[in-house]
Amino acid sequence: MSDPLCNDPLAGCRLERHGPLAELVLARPARHNALDAALMQGLLDCLRELAHGQPEADRPHALLLRAEGNHFCAGADLNWMRKMAEGEFDPAAFDKNREDARVLAHLMQALDELPFPTLALVQGAAYGGALGLLCACDIVLASEDARFCLSEVTLGLVPAVISPYVVRAMGMRQARRYMLSAEPFDAITACRLNVAHRLCAPETLLSEGRALGMRLCRNGPQAMKETKRLLAAIEHQPGHQHEERTVETIARVRVGLEAQEGIQAFFDKRPPSWRPRFKDET
Repeated sequence: MSDPLCNDPLAGCRLERHGPLAELVLARPARHNALDAALMQGLLDCLRELAHGQPEADRPHALLLRAEGNHFCAGADLNWMRKMAEGEFDPAAFDKNREDARVLAHLMQALDELPFPTLALVQGAAYGGALGLLCACDIVLASEDARFCLSEVTLGLVPAVISPYVVRAMGMRQARRYMLSAEPFDAITACRLNVAHRLCAPETLLSEGRALGMRLCRNGPQAMKETKRLLAAIEHQPGHQHEERTVETIARVRVGLEAQEGIQAFFDKRPPSWRPRFKDET
């Protein structure tokens, strides 16, 4: 059973809880889940609710990002983009244009910095800004029939806001190719480019995604939070600068209550207190 936390048909997304696993669902299938101002703000509001809107002890242990319909997300809604372009010489409209771009930037950052693991499921098309969302997630499972494209330049646009996340995932050399050529690529290539981690049959994508999501929920929530924080801190530092940060992190974490419980549970041959009970456990 899902517990709907947020369901805004006007925004085109909804947020659910399945025990310790949260699911953020793009729900604009008639528009191929294309991103417009309302959907981006709705997604951002849901992420902020997950990260800050409830006591830490009540927060989910992991987030599953998925979409309804045949496609994960077709990129930006072109009707919305056309309205943005019409305001080129209107200062007020340009300010609105810039603020909408800033919402996407905040959305990407919120997804990237969410204090628990994020897992995305991709079917059909993942174009433009959708590829940025995937690159901001920790883990991506792709249907074997998924297709990807950094399509912005075909429309005279630039993949600007998503570029730091895409470059981090696929590297600068590959980003230059796919951002400039705008050539579509398949799911196997997405794995080779580090955009996706694993392929699934279309009919098993959701079940495999939820199974992996619940696998994440078996791990210590504070330990996963600290791991994400550590990886973000050391990402751009030379190796010799890592020592103090890594030493401080493990020294602090291993004397914490969660680590003490996890180690004691191992010796007691029982699940740790944070782990949800599964049907196969007695």
